[in-house]
Amino acid sequence: MSKRPLILISNDDGVQAQGIRELTAMMCRLGDVIVVAPDGPRSAASCSISPLSTIIVELLEEQEGLKIYQCNGTPTDCVKLALDGLLTKKPNLVVSGINHGDNASVSIHYSGTVGAVLEACMKLVPAIAFSLKTKSQQCDFRPYEEVIMQTASYVLEHGLPQDVLLNVNFPEVEELRGSKVCRIGRGRWMKEMKQVGEGAYQLTGYFQNLEPEAEDTDYWALDHGFAAITPVQLDMTAYNELGELKVKMLKG
Repeated sequence: MSKRPLILISNDDGVQAQGIRELTAMMCRLGDVIVVAPDGPRSAASCSISPLSTIIVELLEEQEGLKIYQCNGTPTDCVKLALDGLLTKKPNLVVSGINHGDNASVSIHYSGTVGAVLEACMKLVPAIAFSLKTKSQQCDFRPYEEVIMQTASYVLEHGLPQDVLLNVNFPEVEELRGSKVCRIGRGRWMKEMKQVGEGAYQLTGYFQNLEPEAEDTDYWALDHGFAAITPVQLDMTAYNELGELKVKMLKG
């Protein structure tokens, strides 16, 4: 058996997307790679799964150190399928992306790219999501390669705390100004539904940054040419409210 690390890759843009092909080429330099990705776009799938469907998987490519599968499920389905069906051993790292479109601020909650690594994190596998703030389906990923390789290498060597993953976003630039470890910025999507006919609507809208001057946020980093590296935890408990809520709700 290979002594190289085993790296699982998925995404939500589909197995044929440029971003996952570029990410696969990079990760093959760090270890043996298994790609399990949707057979087409599954953007905004979040952590959705397919409990009422049969998951069909197809091996597309196999060579030394690399296998590429596609399936008809969601990104989360892909990771579940890999961990509980296709792999004979636990991967050392799960990476998702490179997504065409950022997953900063509140977009993290909708993201199938992040959904894939959330599943890995729940299964105690170190995981990283990579996304690029772009509207193009054909991109130059070379400006981001160094950060991607450094981040993946760091996690392979040092791991991550239990229940923590990394969400990495890049601005579309010819040269990064650097990287910033930062928090999720406060924001919201506005004017999200456009009427296109009688009783017919399309999802649209624009993002509103609610704290544009806050220099410790992911969106500030992106807006100023930096890669944004955000540690994200599974536990969504609002600990600051626990004590007060107990008092208010149990009073009397």
